[in-house]
Amino acid sequence: MAGRFAPRPTRTTVRGGHVAVGAGVPRQAAGPGRVRDWVPDGPLDLGLVLGPLRRGPGDPTFRAMPDGSVWRASRTPAGPGTLRVCAYGGGVRGEAWGPGAGWLLERLPELLGAADDPSAFVPRHRLLAMTRHRRPGLRLTRSGLVLESLIPSILEQKVTTDEAYRAWRLLVRKYGEPAPGPVPARMCVMPAPRTWALIPSWEWHRAGVDDKRASTILRAVRVAARLEEAVGMEPGAARARLEVVPGIGPWTSAETVQRSHGAADEVTVGDLHLPGIVGWALAGDRDADDAVMLELLEPYAGQRHRAARLILLSGRVPGRRAPKMPVWDIGQF
Repeated sequence: MAGRFAPRPTRTTVRGGHVAVGAGVPRQAAGPGRVRDWVPDGPLDLGLVLGPLRRGPGDPTFRAMPDGSVWRASRTPAGPGTLRVCAYGGGVRGEAWGPGAGWLLERLPELLGAADDPSAFVPRHRLLAMTRHRRPGLRLTRSGLVLESLIPSILEQKVTTDEAYRAWRLLVRKYGEPAPGPVPARMCVMPAPRTWALIPSWEWHRAGVDDKRASTILRAVRVAARLEEAVGMEPGAARARLEVVPGIGPWTSAETVQRSHGAADEVTVGDLHLPGIVGWALAGDRDADDAVMLELLEPYAGQRHRAARLILLSGRVPGRRAPKMPVWDIGQF
């Protein structure tokens, strides 16, 4: 009887990566996509709006094309979906594929900042007034998805962006599934919560993710449904729910709701560089800490995140005084 029947998957083989990995999921046939046209009520720059959703130049879930179009692969409540967005004339066209296509197109306007109100921002510094004038197409995106912003934000805790981007790229490509539709090469949908939970410890290690960050992600995906419910809450309440999970603090929750909720006032605290950048831009103080940063941003209460975005877009940053943070690849140990 040996060899007549394929062995049934066991817990060991599942945790070893032989089941529920993206490499075994066939790519769906590239049929015609569903289409939606939308006309924004003001200037819109796709790169500025959707750029925060991109996790590095090699992000498997995001692709910016030479023709100006943007591709995104998402795991929606309706299932995996791919969205292509391009601007034409004064409008925007979205084309989507996969089980999540309808969900993505329904929320296309919010993704492109329809729920955002740029006119609510009143610049009180010349630098911000000039930057807003030069970047009229800036709007704050609202993805409506918590986990796809939360997991890469956890990966970015206490490491360089290059390390975090590499970990996200390796894990999504290995454990995600091919993005539906006629997508650019190697685009993937991020893994489902259960798949994240089944990633073996040595694969986290190979991706350069330490036990602390990996454990935080594992705790988060166990309550994924409850965390996704936070989309319907106000940003402050959503952050409080996220921070119930051990390992998720103010920095991570702010980075998440800025993208999932389009939260105009949720400024990031606990960042290594942002206080010094804001302090330098607004007061010439490169040694500013979080308290000083929040004091400087107080005139922009209700719009502090937008003010910080404009400062970063201005390019006014203090010169480097020390070597870059060293990069340690724990996968080599």
